[in-house]
Amino acid sequence: MSVRRLAKDQPASFAFTPESLEQARWWMAKFPPGRQQSAVIPLLWLVQKQEGWVPEPALHVVASLLSMPLIRVLENVTFYTMFQLQPVGSVAHVQVCGTTPCMLRGAGDLKHLLEARMGPKDHRTADGRFSWEEVECMGACANAPMVAIRDYYYEDLTPAVLNEILDRFAAGETPAPGSAIGRQCSAPDGEARTLTDPALYDGSRAAPLTHLPNMPEPAAAS
Repeated sequence: MSVRRLAKDQPASFAFTPESLEQARWWMAKFPPGRQQSAVIPLLWLVQKQEGWVPEPALHVVASLLSMPLIRVLENVTFYTMFQLQPVGSVAHVQVCGTTPCMLRGAGDLKHLLEARMGPKDHRTADGRFSWEEVECMGACANAPMVAIRDYYYEDLTPAVLNEILDRFAAGETPAPGSAIGRQCSAPDGEARTLTDPALYDGSRAAPLTHLPNMPEPAAAS
């Protein structure tokens, strides 16, 4: 695993919004007294949902709320790659899967598009609105290639389709997530190709039961 460090440029302070603080206390209440530190990951996630990333001042706030050492909060945020330690695009941060199934289905072309449109991965565009990164498998292999934007999956992509999705984000829209070809969940592309014979399900292929098989007599109780 690569070394993950906090961003060099940090804001002067951080504060939860009233709504986020209410959610933080809701998470803390889920754990018995003395075990509030178990809420560290949900609280860090609330920070990221509020700010788009996890700035260093937020670590102090989380540590104070949970009465835990700052180093323990730092250990969590640097270990789990779902936490962004650098500012990301304010409109859309694109996570493109580069694992084998997606790569075989065209993820390389998606990465070329993102690089041409936004510049190098792990950097924001000049206006700060877009950014992208390559990630490991996100579990949508049957619908490869795919990306995640704002916690939602966009699947069965081509460069042209992804480019249109990004255009819509840039215009202030939120494109509907899911399969670009109308696939239902992970169903086959198009019609079903296997197990399509109705006789497999209506019982007509089942052999009639003409007699009960010989069963051994139960042993006598001793």
